[in-house]
Amino acid sequence: MTSPTPAATAPRSGSCQCGAIQFTVTGEPDYPHTCSCRDCQRLSGAPMMTWVSFPLDGLAWSSGEPSWHYTWPDSRRGFCPSCGSQVCALDDDASSIAVTLSALGNPPDLVPVNQSFREHAVPWLPQVPDTRART
Repeated sequence: MTSPTPAATAPRSGSCQCGAIQFTVTGEPDYPHTCSCRDCQRLSGAPMMTWVSFPLDGLAWSSGEPSWHYTWPDSRRGFCPSCGSQVCALDDDASSIAVTLSALGNPPDLVPVNQSFREHAVPWLPQVPDTRART
């Protein structure tokens, strides 16, 4: 197993659309993927949302904090109370936090490797192929 490169674990900054919420995440990004679940579709107003996880202890809110809404019994979404932007998702007792790639400015090095809830995907948009390495 190889260690992540310093560039891969460098701090990354993100924000909501209006900038009221700003944050930095550090650590190795994990499982960039799209999600087509009904909650992601309704919350985003789009056919899917794109997520990537980072260690929870590597998250720092530098301006504001999200408001939270539970979408599953043990999982909540963080959004900006001013502009409504979806910023993150956090499971109860989790050690990582998922942030939307759009909140991070869609960095080119974080390419989705899979698509969750394919059965809810719209038929007119090609699905993200599963490109995770098989061992």
